[in-house]
Amino acid sequence: MTTDDEPELEQEAAELVRPYVITNGRDLLDDQQFSLITLVTVHPEPPRTKPLDPERLGVLDLCSGGFLSIAEIAGHTRLPVGVVKILVSDLVHEGHLCSRAPVPSAQLVDRQILEEVLNGLQARFG
Repeated sequence: MTTDDEPELEQEAAELVRPYVITNGRDLLDDQQFSLITLVTVHPEPPRTKPLDPERLGVLDLCSGGFLSIAEIAGHTRLPVGVVKILVSDLVHEGHLCSRAPVPSAQLVDRQILEEVLNGLQARFG
């Protein structure tokens, strides 16, 4: 093995260990609290706690501009979605972030009701 191979091996090892280290060895969440489209943002009055690690600070910085989905946070941070869910769960639990369920898709409206509204508007306004 030459010294040229060592940086490659260190990088591969870092990629394998890093998610484990970031989550403090915790596994994926059992509950379905966060989906890919769950929206999170910084809490208006975050608590004063111990210093946060760089990954958590990065998530807080990303979310400071408004609501972001779990998938967007994972894309920006280049962390696996499972790791992002654990980080966000911790930050929500500690009061740094607040989450909300994604906006449900609109229900289909009955076509007959829409036609009646249109007919009423045409009768009223010509």
